[in-house]
Amino acid sequence: MISIPLYLTPAHECSYLDEQSAQSVYIHPSYTLTSDLYAQLIEQGFRRSGDQVYRPHCSQCSACIPVRLAVEAFKPNRRQKRCLNKNNHLIVKIKSAVFEWSHYELYLRYQMSRHKGGGMANISPEEYMEFLGSSWCDTLFVEFFIDNDLVAVAVVDQFDNALSAVYTFFDPKFASLSLGVYAVLWQIEYAHKQQKKYLYLGYWIKACQKMSYKSDYQPLQVLEGGQWRDEH
Repeated sequence: MISIPLYLTPAHECSYLDEQSAQSVYIHPSYTLTSDLYAQLIEQGFRRSGDQVYRPHCSQCSACIPVRLAVEAFKPNRRQKRCLNKNNHLIVKIKSAVFEWSHYELYLRYQMSRHKGGGMANISPEEYMEFLGSSWCDTLFVEFFIDNDLVAVAVVDQFDNALSAVYTFFDPKFASLSLGVYAVLWQIEYAHKQQKKYLYLGYWIKACQKMSYKSDYQPLQVLEGGQWRDEH
């Protein structure tokens, strides 16, 4: 059995639920991580932010529920079919996770539009890569183009039997295209083509609007009590 050192953060204001405090447990930075090990950790409800791997560990709250989609069984609903049809003209390019100015500038425009005043709105190129990239994970930067214009980037981790949706950002002027939804649908289709079993979607928080959308993708599985089960 592998022994992994952990540390618990101090309590801080929750980013998702008002008037709630939050804590997370992190893999100690002295521990050497690999993509294969992270594949095991993500099955246990961990996520990464850059090279840091964490899991919510709040004593009074269990609202953050790890979720994944069973790719083979997915059937798009009516709204998702409309999104696919609306974006079938997009050109997709898959790249390795290296810094590009066009990605960074698009990220800043997205943050200023969606999260103005937030801590991620004015980060440096180095901080941007520390947030989205990783020195040990097998990560892709997926570009979406309309003609020659870059309109969205999806950051995706890949494992032997799964993909993990890390983050998506897009050009605010194309918000009507629902590019965030399309990026998830593209990842589902790509996972299916690559014969992956699951797409991990991070944490589902039913009471938080910006995190509750994940239940739109069915059949969704939730991790509760250390076991994955179908969400109903």
